[in-house]
Amino acid sequence: MREAIRLAEKAKKKGEVPIGAVVVLNGKIIGKGYNLRTRLQRATQHAEIRAIDRACKKLKSWRLPGAEIYVTLEPCPMCMGAILNARIDRVYFGAYEQKGRSLTKELAEANLVNHRTEVTGGVLKEECAGVLTAFFSEMRGREKQKKGENGQKSGKKPV
Repeated sequence: MREAIRLAEKAKKKGEVPIGAVVVLNGKIIGKGYNLRTRLQRATQHAEIRAIDRACKKLKSWRLPGAEIYVTLEPCPMCMGAILNARIDRVYFGAYEQKGRSLTKELAEANLVNHRTEVTGGVLKEECAGVLTAFFSEMRGREKQKKGENGQKSGKKPV
């Protein structure tokens, strides 16, 4: 999980929502990823998808049985679908999704692709959540500052 947190920090420095993910097989990292949705302007460029793609490429297979994925935030339904499709055995995530219902546990247990995945949440929860909280706090601060510069400081009324 510490490597996933390091990747989340890397995403944060690029102005991306700071989420990192690593795929591990037999104790070795075989795929890494962090969010690049904004930079690449592609909806599918989530940390988990990028890590899974790299792991599949490394193993030359779309199946990753025996693998585990560590991600700093509870996976969204798209990423959980990719995890199931790749036949990853275990998901470990840090922070719980607060904005919307994730469906992580329900999808993991649904046997949608003839595969079930074990899910464990709250791994290094405070550290993972802290990276996200700091990012959004800084982003709100920048937005407030922009609003102040666009009229309020100069005495001009917004149009």
